[in-house]
Amino acid sequence: MAVPPPDQKALAAAAARYGLSLSPADLDSFQPFVHGLLASWDAVEELYSATAPAVPQRSWQRPDDADNPYNAWYVTTEIRGAADGPLAGRTVAIKDNTAVAGVPMMNGSKTVEGFVPRRDATIVTRLLAAGATIAGKAVCEDLCFSGGSHTSRTGPVRNPWDETRSAGGSSSGSAALVASGVVDLATGGDQGGSVRIPAAYSGIVGHKPTHGLVPYTGAFPIEQTIDHLGPMTRTVADAALVLDVIAGPDGLDPRQPAGLVTDDYSGALARSAAGLRVGVVSEGFGHANSDPGVDATVRAAVDILREAGLDAEDVSVPWHLHGARIWDVIATEGAAAQMVEANGYGMNWQGEYDPELIAHYGRQWRARPDEFSETVKFVLLAGGYGLASEHGRHYAMARNLAVDLRRAYDEALQRYDVLVMPTLPMTASTIPGPDAPREEIITRALEMIGNTCVTDVTGHPATSVPAGLSGGLPVGMMIIGRMFEDATPLRVAHTFEQAVGGFPAPTAATTGSQA
Repeated sequence: MAVPPPDQKALAAAAARYGLSLSPADLDSFQPFVHGLLASWDAVEELYSATAPAVPQRSWQRPDDADNPYNAWYVTTEIRGAADGPLAGRTVAIKDNTAVAGVPMMNGSKTVEGFVPRRDATIVTRLLAAGATIAGKAVCEDLCFSGGSHTSRTGPVRNPWDETRSAGGSSSGSAALVASGVVDLATGGDQGGSVRIPAAYSGIVGHKPTHGLVPYTGAFPIEQTIDHLGPMTRTVADAALVLDVIAGPDGLDPRQPAGLVTDDYSGALARSAAGLRVGVVSEGFGHANSDPGVDATVRAAVDILREAGLDAEDVSVPWHLHGARIWDVIATEGAAAQMVEANGYGMNWQGEYDPELIAHYGRQWRARPDEFSETVKFVLLAGGYGLASEHGRHYAMARNLAVDLRRAYDEALQRYDVLVMPTLPMTASTIPGPDAPREEIITRALEMIGNTCVTDVTGHPATSVPAGLSGGLPVGMMIIGRMFEDATPLRVAHTFEQAVGGFPAPTAATTGSQA
């Protein structure tokens, strides 16, 4: 569709956007230049249309309640990959912020609903090439901006351990489907903890890779400096196996550094972790909202690592307590600018864009801005005010401070092979009711991120594993490693898993109930 040439009214609106004082005569003078230049827009569209793929025909279904345990599926599919490979015979749920060509993608939001991608995300292509079967798209939270499982426009996702409680977000459906055994494996996305939060709440393994290790190509961005994709599984071995498949450069994602080299993550698990040094970060415990039972469960898990031959001692990383404040500015102003104002992708980086998604979402949110979730509205009010009043000055400060925060972690990781703390300060909270006030909705969405969001800013790899139960609910232990040494936290996690004889699963009574 050609770009319609602007009349004087449209040119006046464009001038007003930038505060230009142009008279009608000025606009008449500019008009032929603008019309001539816009011919290039038409040429680019013609060239792109000649090369862009058509939407493939793939079957999918929206499951009814009886076929949708925990309200965790957005749509179901059966897209079979290669006949053999490391994931042959394994079923995978793809978080619905990640494109599966020909299958609807909602990203939990009315502002994206109705979009059908033309291209598979890179990780989807790799999973299929490894033999996996894509079993469907897992529900995620509205534009992925919630650590609770109550903001998706398809309704709350319920925790298989207790269906009155949150499964965690924003990869909520992925966690519930894996924890309950509906699928073998799942993918998640993580900007503030959205792989690790639901892993901890739901009692599974979640690995946030080093920033840039796994290509984000084909996933809906929030803020490119904190965007991550990673595996969510029941065992550490499965997390390492999925990471083997999805990690590595694709040449399309500028988040990935030049010269990126991956490891044999599965093979690394065969190496003993005995003798590795563990720094137990004191600032990760005893938060104002910490549950003493959670802290005690993680301390007991550290004792098990000691019994398994690892050297563990407390360490102080004071900058850890600054991390959430730094994240607040980056995630809030960054998301307001990129995820909303710039229609997800923004500009000025040399990566693969999704023009159809940009146009669909850009039109839809502007037509229905009140459809944003309460958490996204909160982001727009705070981030929009900050950008309008200070023009991004504080975002720039926060990005500079991120270097100091990363350095503080790096210095601790020179003395220790991994750092350990509770993934979250609490166990799964109760899902807000349908008439819950805004105050409860926002609090339940963001109250738990104090430890997880820090490594989204620093980029360090972090694995959440079930440390045990507190009050009958799962507790996560987070194991943080050096940049691009993802194999090390996975090795420590695997050692812990073997020491405790595997991780518990929800009981038959809870998995069989439908609240």
